[in-house]
Amino acid sequence: MQCDTKFDFITRKHHCRRCGKCFCDKCCSKKVPLPRMCFVDPVRQCAECALISQKETEFYDKQLKVLMNGASFFVTLGTSDKSELMVCRLSNNQRYLVLDGNSHYEIEIVQISTVQILTEGFTPGEKDTHTYTSLLESQHITEGGNTRAIGMILQYKVPGSEELTQMKFTASEDYSSNKKLSASWLAAMHKATKLLYESRDQ
Repeated sequence: MQCDTKFDFITRKHHCRRCGKCFCDKCCSKKVPLPRMCFVDPVRQCAECALISQKETEFYDKQLKVLMNGASFFVTLGTSDKSELMVCRLSNNQRYLVLDGNSHYEIEIVQISTVQILTEGFTPGEKDTHTYTSLLESQHITEGGNTRAIGMILQYKVPGSEELTQMKFTASEDYSSNKKLSASWLAAMHKATKLLYESRDQ
């Protein structure tokens, strides 16, 4: 029970379709789509769950398509000085980041420990602002104000190893259309990382 209301024949209990807790009609009045739990039509949810569901729905409708379509980046592995132009995209089953170029990498999402979005401010003196989001540790999420994403640093564990591997992604400067696509992909990745971060406590 998550409501202090005294229930009777007139005042009925309603349960939130997301968290399953019981509320009165006022506390559980919002109806929001919940496709991840196979509800096709909007269903009754408490205020807290409705907010989370709205964020997820927006992500599935917009950012997920961007991530699956992919974008081009110069990718640097570890401390290497050499970078390779690769297309990075989310796999169809949404479990891997797939990188294709002369080399091929598949990074399992659950093995990623940190995502650091590199941003550049439009105002002089605000360049190289870092947006840091941790998936596994209790790091605070910060977002830049008037900034644009220019790259990303991932740290992840290779299966069978306890050490973290680092991979740096830098948006291509060659074509403005590619740069815009890369920035959109990075923004979608940041949104995905935030959703994963926030979902830990749910």
